[in-house]
Amino acid sequence: MNVVINGEPQQVADGADLAAVLADFGVPERGVAVAVDGAVVPRASWPGTELQPGATIEVLTAVQGG
Repeated sequence: MNVVINGEPQQVADGADLAAVLADFGVPERGVAVAVDGAVVPRASWPGTELQPGATIEVLTAVQGG
């Protein structure tokens, strides 16, 4: 199925959950926040969050700065 990850169209397996997709794309488990269709998904919910065709996934990385 097709989803959009950080603005880029991607093909993922039908019925894939968020944790599997993030792992497939090399997203680290720490230091990131993830939103699906505009709603933040807590890390503990990643494995149980089934993605729908056309889902928009945004991965935000924490950076240090001043």
